[in-house]
Amino acid sequence: MQVIKFGGTSVGSPEAILQVIEIVAEKIKQEPVITIVSAFGGTTDALLQCGALAAGGNELYKEQVNNITNRHLNAVKQLIPVQQQSSLLSAVKKLCNEVEDLCNGIFLLGETTARTKDKLVSYGELISSQIINAAFQARGVKSTWWDSRKLIRTNSEFGNAVVDFPKTGEQFSAARKELSTSLVLMPGFVASDAAGTTTTLGRGGSDYTAAIAAAALDASKLEIWTDVSGMMTADPRWVPNAKVIPSISYQEAMELSHFGAKVIYPPTIQPVMNKHIPVWIKNTFAPADPGTVIELDGFRNGNPVRGISSINNLALLSLEGSGMIGVPGFSRRLFEALSSQQINVILITQGSSEHSICVGVDVLSAEKAKQAVDAAFEPEITLQKVDPLIVEKDLSIVALVGEQMKSHPGISGKMFGALGRNGVNVRAIAQGSSERNISAVISTRDVRKAINLLHEEFFETTNKQVNLFITGVGNVGSRLLQQLAQQQQYLLQHNKLQLRVVGLANSKKYVISEEGLDLQNWKTELENGSDGDIASFTDGIIQRNLRNTVFVDITASEIVARIYPKLLEKSIAVVACNKIACSSPYVYYRELKDKAHAFNTSFLFETNVGAGLPIIGTLNDLLKSGDQVHRIEAVLSGTLNFVFNNYDGSRPFAEVVRQAQDEGYTEPDPRLDLSGTDVMRKIMILAREAGETIEMEAISNNSFLPESCMKGTVDDFYREMLNQEAHFKAIYDEAAANGNKLKFVASFNNGRAAVGLRQIAPGHDLYHLYGKDNIILFYTERYPEQPLVIKGAGAGADVTASGVFADILRATLN
Repeated sequence: MQVIKFGGTSVGSPEAILQVIEIVAEKIKQEPVITIVSAFGGTTDALLQCGALAAGGNELYKEQVNNITNRHLNAVKQLIPVQQQSSLLSAVKKLCNEVEDLCNGIFLLGETTARTKDKLVSYGELISSQIINAAFQARGVKSTWWDSRKLIRTNSEFGNAVVDFPKTGEQFSAARKELSTSLVLMPGFVASDAAGTTTTLGRGGSDYTAAIAAAALDASKLEIWTDVSGMMTADPRWVPNAKVIPSISYQEAMELSHFGAKVIYPPTIQPVMNKHIPVWIKNTFAPADPGTVIELDGFRNGNPVRGISSINNLALLSLEGSGMIGVPGFSRRLFEALSSQQINVILITQGSSEHSICVGVDVLSAEKAKQAVDAAFEPEITLQKVDPLIVEKDLSIVALVGEQMKSHPGISGKMFGALGRNGVNVRAIAQGSSERNISAVISTRDVRKAINLLHEEFFETTNKQVNLFITGVGNVGSRLLQQLAQQQQYLLQHNKLQLRVVGLANSKKYVISEEGLDLQNWKTELENGSDGDIASFTDGIIQRNLRNTVFVDITASEIVARIYPKLLEKSIAVVACNKIACSSPYVYYRELKDKAHAFNTSFLFETNVGAGLPIIGTLNDLLKSGDQVHRIEAVLSGTLNFVFNNYDGSRPFAEVVRQAQDEGYTEPDPRLDLSGTDVMRKIMILAREAGETIEMEAISNNSFLPESCMKGTVDDFYREMLNQEAHFKAIYDEAAANGNKLKFVASFNNGRAAVGLRQIAPGHDLYHLYGKDNIILFYTERYPEQPLVIKGAGAGADVTASGVFADILRATLN
């Protein structure tokens, strides 16, 4: 004999019930079947609402009862042939009349009791089971209807009654002896006490009914049919890549169901586990799917972490005080105080110092718990030996479950490492010695992110999802988006990295899509986005709270550079093409570096110096490996190198500068390049990265640009350069006469930095530098005479975008 249970969604409509009939009809060809059914989907809630309306004096309960009645009568008419409907319609109408009479009584009294609620909600299963039983018989399948109230004996704890298993077993045995059909229909959820008064087994109790029946009848197996194809590695509503767990142990299933997995009611496991009866979770709407089997050795294969689950609406209660240390009995008194108020403890954690005890309870019990505990410890609180109970709300538990975690070192470290890297703060931890469950208390706002992170860490060995928010979609930004679009498939295939641009912003608009933006159509999506500034965009990033988030700044805006701390504090990696942050006063530069370290995230700015050249990364590698930088010499402006490589006096200097700007090598205002300000920023950033505390004011600048060129607009700048052509020609002629080339050189030596135009002789390392190339020479402890040289294109939208891209990839590895 096997026992099958169908939940509310499985019997939620006449069409679904026909599917149930088809499934069961196949089953009874193999062996006798006991079928337990829930109320039609939503009926239990509707009945409870009837009671609440009636108790509140609201006559709308009559309308609700009428809706319930009509739903069930319509089901009869759709499932049963007309000539067979009469007796069943009368029976259903009679039961619905009893519901109305009960509600009338509640209305007159103006209140309801737990006993009355049990009586009221029992009608959902009583009615549905009789309709479904008749539907089987109407299709020629002989069946028997058993009243669960006459079979399952409980105590009188209405709402969540405790089963008397010996008596229940006796009653099932007696009923089985009289059974003459191969199919039995039973209502789930309902039972009765010794006096015959209706009781219920708790919400979700139909699963429990099925397990009780299976254990009492020594069934060959128990099948729970629902609307999902088995127990999942995580809630599929939150984790799109959640997978069905093929096999799981009884203990693992109990842990997952306790920690919020809704597929199976937690008490269901115990009766069948004691008799080693396998339990299958199957999908009514996809009966061919294999489902999940819960069995004694269900943990024998596969991932040591079997699933991830969570409990919301948690309050953390903390009892602390120096008077607790070394004094026995505090834990007992705490739990006695909670027990006296019938408060269920979900989680317990205590430090070895004995200075504090933390317990997790349902948030609805928090205030009652505080009153009870503070009253129990009033003498110690008065003497300041113990603090009043601390209550923290808006918390949740995230749990890893797996029977074999105990034999795999590093599971806890992997779990907390993944959470920490994404700024998910853990408030408390609980882990039993069996190591079957590792639980962490976190903020409720972080639950979705945490579950996705952990699922990615333990189950999605294929892909890591990275969510990019990019501000600045000009020349470099547009090229970066092109490169991302081009490489998305490659990174997914070769690096298992799913890079998604989920947010874009310019100075006036922004767009955010958690599903990812279409990189072939990003301009239209941004144009149709929301009006707002960088503050609005930043708020949207933080509010989404997505895992593996990287913020990319491809602007030259000081306003954008000032929001970095807010992002870093949320463990959001920052990739900055913008040089303003790192060339700000040293205290701000240091703050950003420290925040990235403190919040376990990345602050990367390789393109601040040398566009896509690996300059900062190489410098950091030297220092990390124990080297020491003594001197730096560099040509760090692709713009200035391009200008002086192309200026020979044959055409105006202003024309060469205009060419550099047209080809995308200069800043929007070329004076930042030609004045040396941009180079000053770059050498200062390198000096800071080398360990020097330095400000812009300390850098000397031997500028070649006349002061008059710095006044007015950019157009005024070009006009004045034409006026000053003789000045530029004289500088060039002098260098040419000496056989030298002009290079704008930055240097750092013994704590001092300088920039300026220099004549470079043919034998110098900087002489053979062409086009827009940059070059940097590191003289270090290991490279004292022959420097470490990095050379290559130091300007241009494509190479700068590729440098930003490389930083994004580095940030994903943090």
